[in-house]
Amino acid sequence: MSEKKNAKIVVVTSGKGGVGKTTSTAALGAALAQEGQSVAVVDFDIGLRNLDLMMGAERRVIFDLINVIQGNANLSQALIKDKRLENLYLLPASQTRDKNALTEKGVLQVMEQLRSRFDWVICDSPAGIERGAVLAMKHADIAVIIANPEISSVRDSDRIIGLLDSKTERAKKGQEVEKHLLITRYDTVRAGTGEMLAIDDVSEVLSIPLLGIIPESREVLSASNLGVPVPISNPASLPAKAYVEAARRLCGEDIEVTLPVSKKKLFANWFGGRAA
Repeated sequence: MSEKKNAKIVVVTSGKGGVGKTTSTAALGAALAQEGQSVAVVDFDIGLRNLDLMMGAERRVIFDLINVIQGNANLSQALIKDKRLENLYLLPASQTRDKNALTEKGVLQVMEQLRSRFDWVICDSPAGIERGAVLAMKHADIAVIIANPEISSVRDSDRIIGLLDSKTERAKKGQEVEKHLLITRYDTVRAGTGEMLAIDDVSEVLSIPLLGIIPESREVLSASNLGVPVPISNPASLPAKAYVEAARRLCGEDIEVTLPVSKKKLFANWFGGRAA
């Protein structure tokens, strides 16, 4: 990683917990790395720390984000190189501190270092609108907003869009954070019976481009339990294919979004054009 980079910083965020942010961070990071991009995934969920579990690296954590911020370790000491993909790295959160250990100056310094070393920096935000979430999105160029097709998740995601438009560095400069919607835990059968919102209903409320639709699937749960991102653990599965296509859209490819399982096609211009 000696070559000078200029990473795109992505925040994976939502207003509601349990929607799949950490799973999606790991999966998108792995998918981008599989495309040949250098990627660092960063866990901002101070005190909980689950991204290392999703990456299968929980036993390899020695130093963490807070250690780097407080000067107790340098970035190279804290970064954990993935054993399966040589260009994928993890910067874990601390389990023993709380979100107040995050400082604006410290986060800025870490983001600047990561930006110069990677193609992509993907920040796994804690749920909600408090300090940790605001700091996770502060330096973002791109936001991937995770929503389940249910009204409470969509409503909370709308609040996150407001934060992205007011609390980020780009917003302070009069610029916009590029925003994309990733719908997770989608079930075509339940959507067909009205038990969950339809894709066009979610998209209409949030009015941001659709990055992808991740189906409700046992493969996602299995991958999480194994500590292997689903694009690596089961690349032929529908969720893996959906995450890979979402990653390619982040890279600027114009790929039509399709409904999982039913394969019903959705037209990209219906959801605001291509996703990048």
